[in-house]
Amino acid sequence: MRMDFSEVIGHQHIKSHLVKTVENGRIPHAQLFSGVNGSGLLPMAIAYASEVLSSQYEKGSAEYISCRNKVSKLMHPDLHFVYPVNTSDIAKKNAISDNYAEGWRNFALNNPYASLFEWLQSLGLDKKQGNISKYEAENISKKLSLKAFEGGYKVMIIWMADNMNSECANKILKLVEEPSEKTLLLLLTEREEQIISTIRSRCQKLTFPLLSETDIAAALTTNLKIKEQLAAQLARRARGDYNKALQLQEETGEDEIFEKWFISWVRTAFRAKGNKGAINNLLDWSDELASQGRETQKKFFNYCIEVFRQALLKNYSADPLLFFEAKDATFSLPKFAPFVHQNNIFGIISALEDASYHIERNGNAKIIFTDLSIKLTRLIHQPELT
Repeated sequence: MRMDFSEVIGHQHIKSHLVKTVENGRIPHAQLFSGVNGSGLLPMAIAYASEVLSSQYEKGSAEYISCRNKVSKLMHPDLHFVYPVNTSDIAKKNAISDNYAEGWRNFALNNPYASLFEWLQSLGLDKKQGNISKYEAENISKKLSLKAFEGGYKVMIIWMADNMNSECANKILKLVEEPSEKTLLLLLTEREEQIISTIRSRCQKLTFPLLSETDIAAALTTNLKIKEQLAAQLARRARGDYNKALQLQEETGEDEIFEKWFISWVRTAFRAKGNKGAINNLLDWSDELASQGRETQKKFFNYCIEVFRQALLKNYSADPLLFFEAKDATFSLPKFAPFVHQNNIFGIISALEDASYHIERNGNAKIIFTDLSIKLTRLIHQPELT
């Protein structure tokens, strides 16, 4: 896959803006790309890096072509990457991105739209949380202090920058405030609010909207050679997330196991009111979920929030906005929908978001899931106001 703007899906207005910054010689030294998973932050950043790094050469020249080819292979000496990692057999302590450089290159080239969970999963770290530590910040400072190998810009792409710990963030802030000459720092995030405000305020921000169904469908048709009708169906279900569309097409996404957990959970919650046996089943369910990796747990919470929202839309006859299709033929969204309404939806979403917050901060998973199950039992039996 070529890593240039022609291969990046959608976002024409962002591409035009980035090209103009290079053509006009007005490249902001620190930029924040913010958007949801699957919207294309990483491929856009790499394509931009290709434009910046090749700008010192005449278009079409041997040097220009060589430069862009090296970026496409993620092997340009002046293009650096930082991404969340953790300790493993490869790096038993003080893990940094360079320890996993080969794995990262293969991962990003295979699917630059992939998620953090998939990245950690590829390393066998799916039961750990990825982070960007102070040791990483020291390595970044060292790399950016050196002269560019090819004499032009040095580009540093920090993928999932919201995973920087406080020590790292404070060191990065210094680089943002006191940049080296011809240095471009690109911070990519799906959770902008998790990045300290002093960094956010000093970066030029670009917000990536959801990809359109038309753009996703066109990309699926071109890249995967699938029929237009199927591509349109996948694009609709993907909800602006190209990576989700790929998972749906391959039927290898997490939704199948998430659906199983969700259905088991809500059915047990229905039976739990005044039923001691069902309470024990909820505790068993909590044990199973508590044994999963934290990234899996957080993704499951997001899945639940989406299904509850779909049920609410169905309850209030907003059928054109529906896309949820259960694989389990015994689960009916129309029958489930009346139990999700204006009197409990805010409580349900709040409970799920609180649980995700505490999982993120390494809370006791068994207690968190047990507490969540008890809350859902109460909320799901709450009558709708008339």
